[in-house]
Amino acid sequence: MEPLYFIIIRATVIYFLVILAIRVFGKREISQLSVVDLVFILLISNSVQNAMVGPSSSLMGGIIAAGTLFVLNYVLEFFLYRSKRFSKLVQGESIMLIYQGKELPEHLKKAEISEDELEEAVREHGVDKISDVDLAVLERDGNISVLSKNFQHRTTRKRKAHKVFGRETS
Repeated sequence: MEPLYFIIIRATVIYFLVILAIRVFGKREISQLSVVDLVFILLISNSVQNAMVGPSSSLMGGIIAAGTLFVLNYVLEFFLYRSKRFSKLVQGESIMLIYQGKELPEHLKKAEISEDELEEAVREHGVDKISDVDLAVLERDGNISVLSKNFQHRTTRKRKAHKVFGRETS
C-alpha cells in the first residue's frame, strides 16, 4: 500500500485542475446546468476518482481524498473572500450584456451567450423585449441579472444560503 500523503497530493492536483478547467471553459456551466452538463460533471468526477486515490480503494483512501477536498475548498473560499485580486483571477468578472435597451455584441461574444439565450433570460425576469431592459449582467456565478424600468420582482433561481467562515450569507 502506498503512503496516504500521495492521496492528498493527487486530490490537490485534481482539485485545482478541475477549477482551472471550469475557469477556462466558461462559468455558465455552473449555474445553468443542462442535462448534458450534469452528465459531463458526473463523468468527470468518475474519471478523476482513480487519479485521486490511486491504487487505494480502501475506506481510508476515500476519507483522505474527501477530507483533502473539503480542506482545499475551505482554504480556497477563505482566500477568495480575503483577496479581491485573487477572487477576480479565479472567478472572473461580471460582464454587462445589455445597457439601456441595447445589446453589447462584443460582450455577448466574450461571454459566449447567444441572442436567443439572452432573450430567454430577459423573459425569465418578466421583461418582454431587450429594448425594455436597462441593464443585464452576466454575474460571476453564471446567473444573468436583469433590471428594467418595468421591474417586477421575480426570482428565476432560488439560491440556498450557505455558511462562509461561521456566518450565513444568501
